[in-house]
Amino acid sequence: MESNNQNFKFEKLVDTIIRLGVLFFLLGWCFTILRPFVLILIWSAVIAIAIYPVYSIFLRMFKRKALAAIVLTVLMLSILIIPSWLVTQSVFEEVSHLSELNKAGKLVIPPPGENTANWPSFTKPLLDFWTLASENWRDAAMQYADQLKAAGAWFLAAIASIGVGIAQFVGSIIIAGALLAFSDSAGKGTIQVFNKLAGKNGEIFANTTVTTVRSVVKGILGVAVIQATMAGLGFFIAGVPYAGVWTVACLFLAIIQVGAGPIAIPIMIYMFSVSDTLTAVLLAIWLVITLLSDNILKPLLLGRGASAPILVVFLGAIGGFITSGFLGLFLGAVILTIGYKLFEAWLNTTEVSK
Repeated sequence: MESNNQNFKFEKLVDTIIRLGVLFFLLGWCFTILRPFVLILIWSAVIAIAIYPVYSIFLRMFKRKALAAIVLTVLMLSILIIPSWLVTQSVFEEVSHLSELNKAGKLVIPPPGENTANWPSFTKPLLDFWTLASENWRDAAMQYADQLKAAGAWFLAAIASIGVGIAQFVGSIIIAGALLAFSDSAGKGTIQVFNKLAGKNGEIFANTTVTTVRSVVKGILGVAVIQATMAGLGFFIAGVPYAGVWTVACLFLAIIQVGAGPIAIPIMIYMFSVSDTLTAVLLAIWLVITLLSDNILKPLLLGRGASAPILVVFLGAIGGFITSGFLGLFLGAVILTIGYKLFEAWLNTTEVSK
């Protein structure tokens, strides 16, 4: 009797191992097939969740799900493609021009303007380096060779991933439109998945995920895009050299929560030294408004209870950029914040269930 019982347990164990092996093999195979599209699919789901309130408005207007989803998708693509194409084209032209000048030994940095003669004495080290760089760029670069090499490697990686990132954005928006058209069934399926994973707390985790996605997309990514757009508009209108490059840099710094200040402030200083006073003053006022807009937009768009520590957003954006390029810069901030908020919700629900 005992021997039969042991044989039954052994057969049950072998049966379970075989089932798990087949399951993991199938899941691994599916992941391998979908791996090239994983980032796009995840980002499309994030976009669909974030813009669902807007989709609801369009649905009330057009009365048909498919039509509302198509109109919203076309509108979003129009908003994305035109500015992105202009900035991307500007960036690639400017970087190519800089590269050609550097290879030919003709890279020229404009010298400090006459207005700098009246600047305070504490700016002298900056002016000295600026003057040296304008007279002999290579000698100035040798003083900071390691720092410039590291910054250059990061910059080239960022530029290289922009074009691919824009294409991924376009694909994600199209897929997001399809998800919105089938939002009812997709929403029910998502709730079922959370219930399977978290039991009776599944709906809490699902609501936490939705709230976090919408708040991060609006309050962090949305504010970053608005600030970068405002700064870039000022750069292009004022005729700032390499305006496209500085716009992309502002977007990157805004997403990682550093802000556009490290780019905007030196450009204001530069324009006061080389441009006419009216242009420099108007640009400075516009950039100050841009920098201060963060204090107004974030409280309005972020939402209560959905904020996360700056370090979480920073690490998510940087890590996402390193592992997944330009799209990862956006997606990393969202995913890590979701993980943080779900962990926080899990701690709270554990305490409640006791």
